[in-house]
Amino acid sequence: MPEFHSLMVSHLNDFVYGVSPRPVTLPNGLVIGGGEIYPELNFTLPGMEISAATMDQIRAEYTQMITEACTRAVELHAPGLVVEFELLPELTQVPEWGAGVTRILSDTLRETQAKHGLLTALRVTPNDIREFARPPLLRQGVHYENMLRSFELCAQNGADFFSIESTGGKEVHDEAILNGDLPLSVFALGVLGSRDMAFLWEKIVGISGQYGVVPAGDSACGFANTAMVLAEQKYIPRVWAAIIRVLSVARSLVAFEQGALGPNKDCAYEGPYIKAITGCPITLEGAEAACAHLSPIGNIAKAVPDLWSNESVNNVKLLGGMAPTVSLEQLVYATRLMNTASAHGRESALRLRDWWVESDARYDPQAYVLRPDVVLELSAAIIAEPTAYLRTRRAAQATCALLRQAAEKGELTYSKLETRWLDRLSRAADALPEDEQALTAQMLPGMDSSKVRVSEYLL
Repeated sequence: MPEFHSLMVSHLNDFVYGVSPRPVTLPNGLVIGGGEIYPELNFTLPGMEISAATMDQIRAEYTQMITEACTRAVELHAPGLVVEFELLPELTQVPEWGAGVTRILSDTLRETQAKHGLLTALRVTPNDIREFARPPLLRQGVHYENMLRSFELCAQNGADFFSIESTGGKEVHDEAILNGDLPLSVFALGVLGSRDMAFLWEKIVGISGQYGVVPAGDSACGFANTAMVLAEQKYIPRVWAAIIRVLSVARSLVAFEQGALGPNKDCAYEGPYIKAITGCPITLEGAEAACAHLSPIGNIAKAVPDLWSNESVNNVKLLGGMAPTVSLEQLVYATRLMNTASAHGRESALRLRDWWVESDARYDPQAYVLRPDVVLELSAAIIAEPTAYLRTRRAAQATCALLRQAAEKGELTYSKLETRWLDRLSRAADALPEDEQALTAQMLPGMDSSKVRVSEYLL
């Protein structure tokens, strides 16, 4: 398995959108990370019942979404199009349902490429339905078996990339977010989540290899994006959400240690760190993702991705057309500007990158930790450690120190409340034990057996 001990991207001038040291090339000629950035459209059903009785309607909805999106991409002269199909829970629980939609999407994309020359690819993201068992059963049971079966059937029906938003450790981390409990967050991400990632991604990489699908990467959405949304709603401090973002890096890196190749998933805002460490291409989202969630990082997320996404949009009617088609148009225009800047040379691409960064970085610590120079600094500190726990511990300590320095340099301004939280979180980070077993020994007595099965993490 790959091991990462140093940065694949170590110089700031090499860290830019559309270019990755380890690009991914599909058999149809689509190259991701090879110099051009493409749109990745993510769409989903309107609010409706999902059952055997409605499957004809569901297939019709997806047929409409993909047909109209492909038509508009051709009309706008897009050089390429990636589509992500995030399976809703019901479409994963009955694997044949999700596989049937995968076939519809795959066939339409391939027909569009054959007819119009539009380079296309399909990312399929089964839902992590393992958490439907309470406490979650991560390595056994019907939900686990159906999820793996979903990967297999979707592979047989035309998936090009595989991703997932896995949730191992989330049953513990939710409490950590709300209580501002940094040691518990580190335990959930650096111990529980990382152990589950190693187990799960070994399975996903194996299925991918069997069927010729590219294992693309995971997302800490259920951890860091949950914190981001809560911070946006003023339920938790913004500095706490920013720290959690960096804490999620080591956990998501485990997928690449198991053989993931990218492009990493759109809602994984830890992606810039993954790109810096692994050199693999990434997808990100920002301003065009407001259809799914609000955020303080709408422009800065455009600094270094290789695919640009809209998160997920329901198939509802807007004045301009159906919402997925509208989102596709927004993505095409955003990537067109980025590619135009790149066509004028690296200096122009870097200038645009820096404008994206400057427009967001000073307003929120969550944006600040996505500054490319900050990403490289923190990534180097994280990867200097040998294990997921130690990397997560270092992430906590280094991020707290960096956010304090940013305030001292006048690059960020905190309220008195945010400053008190940063001081509190910094003390907690500095007190983290050097040994994973020591932290585990501290945490296990407090685990509620009605919420978490520690045996599922081999503890």
